[in-house]
Amino acid sequence: MTELTPQFEGDAQASTTREVDDAVSSPSIPQRNGARRGVPQYAPVEGEQAAQAATAPALGGSPAGTQASAETSPAQERRASALREAGESSKPGAEADPLNVSRETADDAFAGLADDDDSPLAREMIETERLRRALEATDFPRPPRTRVIAVTNQKGGVGKTTTSVNVAAALASRGANVLVIDADPQGNASTALGVPHHAGTPSIYDVLLDDVPIAKVAQRCPDIDTLWCVPATIDLAGADIELVSVVRREFRLHMAIQELLNGAGKNLDYIFIDCPPSLGLLTLNSMVVANEVLIPIQCEYYALEGLTQLIKTVEMVKKHLNPEIHVSTIVLTMYDARTNLAREVASEVRTHFPAQTLAQTIPRSVRVSEAPSFAQTVMTYDPHSTGAVAYLAVAKDIAERGQAAPTPGGQQ
Repeated sequence: MTELTPQFEGDAQASTTREVDDAVSSPSIPQRNGARRGVPQYAPVEGEQAAQAATAPALGGSPAGTQASAETSPAQERRASALREAGESSKPGAEADPLNVSRETADDAFAGLADDDDSPLAREMIETERLRRALEATDFPRPPRTRVIAVTNQKGGVGKTTTSVNVAAALASRGANVLVIDADPQGNASTALGVPHHAGTPSIYDVLLDDVPIAKVAQRCPDIDTLWCVPATIDLAGADIELVSVVRREFRLHMAIQELLNGAGKNLDYIFIDCPPSLGLLTLNSMVVANEVLIPIQCEYYALEGLTQLIKTVEMVKKHLNPEIHVSTIVLTMYDARTNLAREVASEVRTHFPAQTLAQTIPRSVRVSEAPSFAQTVMTYDPHSTGAVAYLAVAKDIAERGQAAPTPGGQQ
């Protein structure tokens, strides 16, 4: 078995490559950053066809080139003007769909839309793009020392893995050196970061049970040079049982990360540990080494119920095993402002944890759910989407909180 030894200074070559299955694609059909097996690819209509497709419904199916009604609304005129400025072909009076504007011409198209546009979708797109530009223009502060953050919640399906990989990717895209440790036997974080994690791959299991250094199992994310991942394989499913008889079983990950930070990983800014949906020995190992806990909470009452138990567990670890650990961040995920339930849960969490709960929420987004099927995070799959911009804003808040109130690292 070949050992992978990436360097964390950012100057090494990628340690892995990804195979792309193009059996369902053809040269004539464009693809979005990859291909999924058995899923047909969508070919957007461009140029003259786009103008005709947009014109026909607006004119009640009249042939292309027919004179438009003189009662064209100001909103239609603004959209048509935006489409012309973006360099696309347009007929007089044709209504331009903002969703048909390509990403390469999106900047000009947004400039042509007014704030008082009557389309809610257009307004949302404008606000999202403005926030993205503002975040891209902002410098994310680097922490004075490595921050070890355990992303945990014993409730499953609340967005732990999604939050781990996307916040890590957002910070890495802004220049930070970030390592993600996949401590969940399902291996979903490894999938999202595009690193191999089939049976037999050197993984976190070898680190915990066989004392293999983390630097020898970490793999570089193929999309972002300053992002690494320690994968999880199916072998990790039995680690909770196998660790029972091991000496200092709660400190196995702590010792491995200490060794890493004293050697190849001394320049790391962040280490994110994606914990399994349980409070077993894998989660306990993560809490013993972490100095911060990030809790994603789905905006539903089932997720809220287990929060008290999780806080008690963190306090127990702080009292007996790791005095540096504390809940630093709570992120509200899958937030839908249209529902009373989501607003009530968000209000409840902010009432009890005002300092820890971020103002930025993570909305439900198809792009966020779609990205892992392309072995990517949403940050590289569709950086203009609402989900990507929301995670970028969360990453900025996390970076600023660490700069304002630095805490001792888990390596001390």
